[in-house]
Amino acid sequence: MEKRKQRFYIIVVSIVIISVALILIFKAYEKSIVFFYTPTKMIEARIEFNTKIRLGGLVEEGSVKKEISDKPKIHFNITDLSNSIPTVFTGIPPNLFREGQGVVAEGHLSVKNIFIAEKIFAKHDENYMPAEVANAIQDSGYWKNQYGTD
Repeated sequence: MEKRKQRFYIIVVSIVIISVALILIFKAYEKSIVFFYTPTKMIEARIEFNTKIRLGGLVEEGSVKKEISDKPKIHFNITDLSNSIPTVFTGIPPNLFREGQGVVAEGHLSVKNIFIAEKIFAKHDENYMPAEVANAIQDSGYWKNQYGTD
């Protein structure tokens, strides 16, 4: 009976240690995981304020406004051609950033429902668009060859 209890306690302690280790691993990765959304999916998901995400789509035509000061700021809209999200980026954008082009911005949603971009990733050539953005545009029914390949 003694060996049986001893084995039982070893199994229970092992399960507890493994469970605690898994919880700690998942907590550590939770801070580094960043989910991707299009404007429509972001609105549907009702993202909480200050949750770090990646927002992707097209830079809406006519929406880019530059604010020159100590720290240059750019105001623009990211659209998936169904919905648009007003976005603000402080800093110098990539050279390939312009209206009508694909963009992925990493940041968070402010209390005023403005996306605060901390990083901007622009396309690297005229044929590239992140797959998620291209799929969202195809799903919305607005796909045109100028946004990528068929």
